[in-house]
Amino acid sequence: MGDIRFDDRMSDADALMWTIEKDPLLRSTITSVALFDSELDADRFGEAIDRASRDVPRLRQRVQANPYSIAPPRWEVDPNFDIDFHVRRVRTSGGGSLRDVLDLAEPIAMQGFDRARPLWEIDIVDGLEGHRSALILKLHHSITDGVGGMKLAMHLYDLDRHGTDRGAFPAEPPGRVMNQFERLVDAIDHERRRALGIARRSVGSLTGAAGTVVGDAAGSARRLGETVGSVGRMLAPATSPLSDVMTNRSLSVRFDVLRVPVADLKASARTVDGKLNDAFVAAVAGGLRRYHLRRGSSVPALRMTMPINVRTASIESESAGNQFAPARFAVPLHIDDPTERMRHIRALVARQRAEPALALTDPLAGVLRRLPTSVSTGVFGSMLKGVDFVTSNVPGVPIPIYLAGARMEAQFAFGPMTGAATNITLLSYLDEAQIGINVDPAAVTDQRAFVECIEEGFDEILKT
Repeated sequence: MGDIRFDDRMSDADALMWTIEKDPLLRSTITSVALFDSELDADRFGEAIDRASRDVPRLRQRVQANPYSIAPPRWEVDPNFDIDFHVRRVRTSGGGSLRDVLDLAEPIAMQGFDRARPLWEIDIVDGLEGHRSALILKLHHSITDGVGGMKLAMHLYDLDRHGTDRGAFPAEPPGRVMNQFERLVDAIDHERRRALGIARRSVGSLTGAAGTVVGDAAGSARRLGETVGSVGRMLAPATSPLSDVMTNRSLSVRFDVLRVPVADLKASARTVDGKLNDAFVAAVAGGLRRYHLRRGSSVPALRMTMPINVRTASIESESAGNQFAPARFAVPLHIDDPTERMRHIRALVARQRAEPALALTDPLAGVLRRLPTSVSTGVFGSMLKGVDFVTSNVPGVPIPIYLAGARMEAQFAFGPMTGAATNITLLSYLDEAQIGINVDPAAVTDQRAFVECIEEGFDEILKT
């Protein structure tokens, strides 16, 4: 298994994500539920997670901020790391159904992390029907995004039931707790190196821009105006949801799942020369439209946040940290025809991917992060609390994978809502799109009807 590259410090965007949790509604907790065809062998799992924590030092690192520095927080090895704190083994109540596992996962997802420790937890769940088991993983979003999470997971999973030969057992990652003076010196050096890198890039950019301005002054002015407008759209406050049904917010979550054939979703998308994500978002929009109609509402549009993967070819193979930009835009609900809805969403998402401000996500986060915590939390909260729903599409593993002697049957991801009413995440595995539905029960007061409507939205798309 190849090495995963993580930086020693949070990016400005990750640091902002970390800081705004002063408001609990803006927590960025990712939860996943994986199902296995048998019980996980305790000894093999213990060895696997211990090895993974050595191969991927981020799993042994805590966040350490310096109140006297403007540099983002550092990731440092926890000198008191105790793997038994992070891994628990429990049994389901009831008959051991998937519903029982989801009921167990919900309160786990609602609990905040101990900020003095590494930001992950695992619950192994025994007692499922047919002597099967499940694994509930909770991870803070500042560690990685969905794509990076799949890279990280492959340091834990095997490619066959008997296990993978990973060579000699690695040593514990080195670490030392800095004193306050050392932290300050390190932070100053970090900012110096970053400023030097920015300056070098700026010289090249300015040189190229100068030539462009001379040759195309009108075009340069137009592009500058487009960028300014794009930044304005990204930072525009939206404190109230567009929905007149999903209006309240709380710290609670409710989980449910859907399973849809990947091939069928892709086939539907091809009818409009689109991709799987176009069919996915169109299905979710159709389901939300049905739910609002059931509740007596004909709202014309809802505001959606969608993470856009900004990994480049140079970092695709090694980076497992966050490499996404959040796109936030209104999605129309009035389009009745599913084919036309897919076509419209395909064009809408393409425009969002072309927004110039997406390339400025980290610099803009750097500006917001340097504001007083209460101010940055308020500004970012004003951008997020008017979001109605979040969608995320994560490419998973197309081959069977195993853990501690058990074959994984399915995995569902439940992304953070960060102020929205619902987050619907598609994670593919083998030939299936496994969809995690995370809702705030204060916003979605009839969860059964909501899930039925989302399912009908997918059925509608699959029939095109």
